[in-house]
Amino acid sequence: MQYRKFGRLDWQVSALGFGAMRLPTTDGSPASENIDEEEAIGMMRYAFDRGVNYVDTAWPYHNGRSEVVVGKALQDGYRDKVKLATKSPIRFYKQADDFERFLTEQLTRLQTEKIDFYLLHGLNKNSWENVVLKYDLLKKAEAAKEDGRIQYLGFSFHDDLEAFKEIVDGHPWDFCQIQYNYMDIENQAGTAGLKYAASKGLPVVIMEPLLGGKLVKPPQDIRELMQAADPTRSPVDWALHWLWNQPEVSVVLSGMSTMEQVRQNIAAAEKSGVNSLSEEELQLMAAVRQRFLAKTAIPCTGCAYCMPCPNNVEIPRNFKIYNEGFMYDDLTGARSTYQRFLREAARAGSCVACRICEEQCPQEIAISEWMPKVHAVLGEGRDYEQAE
Repeated sequence: MQYRKFGRLDWQVSALGFGAMRLPTTDGSPASENIDEEEAIGMMRYAFDRGVNYVDTAWPYHNGRSEVVVGKALQDGYRDKVKLATKSPIRFYKQADDFERFLTEQLTRLQTEKIDFYLLHGLNKNSWENVVLKYDLLKKAEAAKEDGRIQYLGFSFHDDLEAFKEIVDGHPWDFCQIQYNYMDIENQAGTAGLKYAASKGLPVVIMEPLLGGKLVKPPQDIRELMQAADPTRSPVDWALHWLWNQPEVSVVLSGMSTMEQVRQNIAAAEKSGVNSLSEEELQLMAAVRQRFLAKTAIPCTGCAYCMPCPNNVEIPRNFKIYNEGFMYDDLTGARSTYQRFLREAARAGSCVACRICEEQCPQEIAISEWMPKVHAVLGEGRDYEQAE
């Protein structure tokens, strides 16, 4: 296993971290609470025995069961070999006392007296202002550090670069965690956020290195581009090594669901290193990114000049979900995101074609014409040709 500097902390972290959000389940559902405990524990211990020394979980993963199973995996002497990270579920907070309530329960679930790396989960501008600052959570978390229940305090993040910088500068954090991969260089914190946090001495933990699995099986033309450059390296290897190539990346978390994935990722991590990719290989990854982007159906840049919509439709988000469905050849996933995570009033189907947004769009997109197509594909399950 290769090890990397963990920011300004005096500790070396394995290049690969074990993410416990997608553990194997007995019913085949990725997020199910029905974890195959024997298999999951075997996978984690296999990784720990081969040098993986960072495991990441959270309160809501697998409907609350992930922390329990991780706690079991860390018994029999493994707790001393591995740094444990979990997260305080900010979105479930209703009052300031919830910090203590959740932390106490997590220590019980994990069968430990101390959490090495404790994160405030999924911060964005709204939760930063209306939960963290409102409930004075930073003071409570620092108190938990002082009494030994937490060793290091950090946050995970989902918002834009401006919000990321505000949060980074808002507290003397010990580390942070961001979504980052070769397609997200300008999305969320992005490359600029990675470098900004690292410049402050913060270790940066990487989540979603494969963009929720979208980069595992790219379209045929992109696979052929990768294979032509190196037939021995899989799309997963390319994605992981692109991250490990960057010195600002501390550890890459992989949510592994099978033992074969564990073996493959460990093998890749053993060959990892900073500045290990050649200029030609970096140019290949840039070409792959452009090939993906060329599959974009709607030329929306996400600038949000079209907002706010008088009818409360979240225009850029609808376009983003639709575009990603075609870009990654995953309309099933796009439909699930549209129907599960967009409230009905915010969906494309709520557009009344008032055209006010079109007057503000710098890309001159015919938004009112696209919205019924988006809803037909994502909301009604029709294919693209039928929607045209």
